Amino acid sequence: MAGNSFGQAFRVTTFGESHGEGVGAVIDGCPPRIRLSREDFVRDMARRRPGTGSHSTPRSEEDRVEILSGVFEDLTTGAPIALFIRNRDVDSRPYEILRRLFRPAHGDYTYFKKYGHFDFRGGGRYSARETAARVAAGVVAGKILEPQGVRVVAYTLELGGIRAESINLDSIEKSPLYCPDPISSQRMEEPVSNAGKEGDSLGGIAEIRVTGCPAGLGDPVFDKLDADLAKAVMSIGTVKGVEIGAGFEAARLKGSENNDPLTPNGFGTNRAGGILGGISNGDEIVLRVAMKPIPSIGQEQDTIDREGHPAKMSFTGRHDIAAIPRIIPVLEAMVKIVLADHYLRSKTIT
Repeated sequence: MAGNSFGQAFRVTTFGESHGEGVGAVIDGCPPRIRLSREDFVRDMARRRPGTGSHSTPRSEEDRVEILSGVFEDLTTGAPIALFIRNRDVDSRPYEILRRLFRPAHGDYTYFKKYGHFDFRGGGRYSARETAARVAAGVVAGKILEPQGVRVVAYTLELGGIRAESINLDSIEKSPLYCPDPISSQRMEEPVSNAGKEGDSLGGIAEIRVTGCPAGLGDPVFDKLDADLAKAVMSIGTVKGVEIGAGFEAARLKGSENNDPLTPNGFGTNRAGGILGGISNGDEIVLRVAMKPIPSIGQEQDTIDREGHPAKMSFTGRHDIAAIPRIIPVLEAMVKIVLADHYLRSKTIT
């Protein structure tokens, strides 16, 4: 199975399955003498950890990161960094039904068609459990970016048809849904609760903002910064759409409306979302991602078995009602990995 590595100068490979011994990441290309200890992972891993909220899967994992290599006396050595997160609360019994049936809108059918078999225990490699390794790798990427003044923040923009009407970054961590608008955050609780009672799930939109990114990151033509950012967030299982800056709104504007004027003090507007010609322009980078509803739901659905015969199924395993809020640190991690990779690749930044 190819496709488990991402990046060039800062290269991340993830491994492991949802119901295996654990998941992890190997990071190659991290510079030496960067301070790194197990405590550095605690905050972000806790934000992604399952079993911490009323809208989250009841699966309870410690998500404690073990540093297996590449660090000595709390300093990176320049060697590959191996990180491991053990699975401690595994229950594969509800997944026995997947020995013969495919979950609609999930990877079961396509993995079976491609490989002839698949690890049906919790989804194996295509489970959201894999993203724990990404968050751990994102912590290391952040260690490269933080001294440069680069800050990455993601938050819930829309959930259950309710959209944040104001953006207060100080309110994000106070909201159980990581919404920057306290009033909208409270309003989002009702549709999420209702979906859970109905055995259903919800999609949503998250926004990611990067401040302090220097101009000059990105390598046209196929390694444009916006192209790599789009690929990074689209590689997360639930993401179905990405827009940068004005995004799809730009398609409805005239050039005179969409162009960001240049002034001696910088850009007058930021409809480009901080990237021009595939290269960062020094302005704030803004992305939005659309996430589909979690496909594992409790309602009865039409499907087929492995022989192609029609069947009915409802799923009773442990799953989230929405990817939000646990996807927020995953989005931040993937953006950090891209920026760290391009920072190390760039010869224009000193």
